[in-house]
Amino acid sequence: MAQTFVKANELAVFNSTGLSSSFQVINSAGLAKPSFYIRIVNDSNQDIYISFDGVTNHEYLASGTDWALPSQNNAQPAANLALWRAYEKAYVKSVSGSAGTGFITLSAYYV
Repeated sequence: MAQTFVKANELAVFNSTGLSSSFQVINSAGLAKPSFYIRIVNDSNQDIYISFDGVTNHEYLASGTDWALPSQNNAQPAANLALWRAYEKAYVKSVSGSAGTGFITLSAYYV
């Protein structure tokens, strides 16, 4: 019987003392593997914008909240395989332009 196991990319941790009004990369090496699920947790005291190109605001994440995007949900109805690319980087910047306290983490899973 064929089996597929879910595996985790290494957790990326960004210290919010590095936040500013410019985008900073969370996961400097990018995702190790093409991933079907990513989650970003903003455990800092600053509201943040998330970007996947380092230029455009793609998502807003309030302090103390998390954001998850299972890309496979976006593969329907055509039953395509939708994944975040290997080496995909995520960027954050402070909405207020100020540094914070606490951490921002990115987790991602692949098969």
